[in-house]
Amino acid sequence: MRPGGGDLSVEVCTDSVRFGELGREWEALYRGSRTATPFQSHAWLHSWWLSYGSGRGLCVVLVRDGGRLVAMAPLMRRWRPLPVLVPLGGSISDFCDVLVDDGGGGEGEGAGARALGDALWRLAGTHVIDFREARPGSAVERLYERWSGPKRRLDDSLCLELPPVSMDEIVGRLPGSRGQRARAKVRKLDALGIERRVVPQDEIDSSVRRLVELHRLQWQGRKVTTEHLRPRFSEHLTRSVSRMARSGDAVVTEFRIDETVLAADLTFLSPRMVGGYLYGAHPGLRERKADITTMLLRSCSEHVRERASGSLSLLRGDEPYKYHWRPHSVVNQRFVLARPGTSAGLALAVGDVTARRLGKRALHAWKARGGGTS
Repeated sequence: MRPGGGDLSVEVCTDSVRFGELGREWEALYRGSRTATPFQSHAWLHSWWLSYGSGRGLCVVLVRDGGRLVAMAPLMRRWRPLPVLVPLGGSISDFCDVLVDDGGGGEGEGAGARALGDALWRLAGTHVIDFREARPGSAVERLYERWSGPKRRLDDSLCLELPPVSMDEIVGRLPGSRGQRARAKVRKLDALGIERRVVPQDEIDSSVRRLVELHRLQWQGRKVTTEHLRPRFSEHLTRSVSRMARSGDAVVTEFRIDETVLAADLTFLSPRMVGGYLYGAHPGLRERKADITTMLLRSCSEHVRERASGSLSLLRGDEPYKYHWRPHSVVNQRFVLARPGTSAGLALAVGDVTARRLGKRALHAWKARGGGTS
């Protein structure tokens, strides 16, 4: 029992149908969680489960206070090479986290978080909990700090971010000659007569499918993330973005010349960040000497201005073109949690990370010495 008569209860949802029915209360908790990103929305994660879940292993931990959902961990079980609980969302989600209601702060937030931590402690009796791609300051970080068993914190993916300012201010941050080139690219976009159009709700499905096709054309004959070309990815994106656009968590923007759509961009929105997730551009747009990156960044800066978000995220990856805009680095975190009885699994998980990291370093060193060249 909590002060005031609140009654805390814990449920572990393992049923896909039940998962789908959680939408309304999940949405309320999501809105009350200050560290949440759109990748924690019910629309995104339930759709992901429908496309990528194996139909078994679902393990969504729900904490309620007098019936109201106040904390939640969206997890799934995997059994190889060891029993492990991992976040829903997989590799196509840039950020993962648990949800904790921050609305009341103080004792309310603490009790829900403690109950969630206790539930995860019980689950860790048989499974290592391996929580990847958590932004610094995430809710799962607070659980990690309170964890009394074996645990490890590791660096995960690098993300790059810009301040939440207008395009003029972004360009103004660049040194002299680089800033001049950026302004010339903006003028070129205007001279081409590119029309920016936010897609209305009733056109979202067809626009997302068009975006995926433009993405395929854009990367034809070049190295691309294979998953982005698979039907399940297109189905997931269309299904989830349709819901996310209705709730204000996503926006699709098209770029046209003479009523012909030559590019489309999917941007995720939250009070904490605005991030461009995926775009597609017809090769003909580059043939017109349009700078796609500048066009997309200017569009995202408009969304930042309209939403008053905390940052303009370039999401995961350190591609060279991102550094042109002088972003700052934010490193996602990986939290591995265990109990004394499962600490051997923790060592195995951490050892695997270390082995892959050393392997990458060795590969980079080999290439630096000229390895692989003919």
